[in-house]
Amino acid sequence: MGYKVAVVGATGNVGRALLDMIAEREFPADEVIALASSRSVGTEISLGEDDVLKTQDLAKFDFKGVDIVLSSPGASVSMEHTPRATAAGAIVIDNTSAFRMDPDVPLVVPEVNPEAIAGHTRKGIIANPNCSTIQMVVALKPLHDLATIKRVVVSTYQSVSGGGKEAMDELFNQTRGIFVNDPIEKHKSKFTKQIAFNVIPHIDTFMDDGATKEEWKMMVETKKILDPAIRVHATCVRAPVFIGHAEAVNIECENDIDEKAARKALKAAPGITVVDHRQDEGYVTPAECAGEDPVFVSRIRTDPTVENGLSLWIVADNLRKGAALNTIQIAEELIRQRG
Repeated sequence: MGYKVAVVGATGNVGRALLDMIAEREFPADEVIALASSRSVGTEISLGEDDVLKTQDLAKFDFKGVDIVLSSPGASVSMEHTPRATAAGAIVIDNTSAFRMDPDVPLVVPEVNPEAIAGHTRKGIIANPNCSTIQMVVALKPLHDLATIKRVVVSTYQSVSGGGKEAMDELFNQTRGIFVNDPIEKHKSKFTKQIAFNVIPHIDTFMDDGATKEEWKMMVETKKILDPAIRVHATCVRAPVFIGHAEAVNIECENDIDEKAARKALKAAPGITVVDHRQDEGYVTPAECAGEDPVFVSRIRTDPTVENGLSLWIVADNLRKGAALNTIQIAEELIRQRG
């Protein structure tokens, strides 16, 4: 049996990746509908190599008869249209921040907590976590099973594609402009400071405790997905990279853990590729992970400054595993669980 699938936000970075992923993974869809805002109506968008879809107006679309909605339009748009979709009988897998912390909405990374998908029956929604959270918890899961993680300290190096196409354009234009000595146009900026040849320790809005909302997301989402007892302290940084998030992660465990056991557990875990050679080029960077599905783990080493401490370097394509792939994997697991 094939499914009728609607992709909301189809013209955005993640929406296009979702359509590619449907074709690549041969998702069992009899019909795929591309939805976006009214200004994108009629835009032709590829579904794999052979099919082209014409974008329809999300605001006017009737979700009756749609089985699964893969949604990535922005939180406010999702808040408006997801209830319409669920009221029409569709199951929505939402890639925005709109529903992640709703206690009646499961927050799912299939390699980590696939059993949570069953909770979709409460509201008809399954939430996809933040991109930086996804790749981290995939790597933390086998280590938590091995030695029970107590505390995580993470610094991220996040690509501009996490801020959308305009952010990618800004990095490109600023980089080109610096070479020809053009002034940086601050009033048109997606970022608070120059992003070309720079890093910015500020993603999303600041909160009362001094953390940014991106850092808060990593903390609360890790607790919801993996274990509410884990303490997480994050510093999230935007880097001048087009695609691919990197993270330097330090963990403290309750039980003994060593590099050899950690490496063995990571190699055996689903969705992870370990590239960890203590030599030049013996690790993965965002440039190598772009277009790839796994979460790559490198630089596995003991931290001797804390008891049962370990450090890792984690890299993943934020548009694929950090968004579109995880969404499709949730849909695949949903279908498998429903039989």
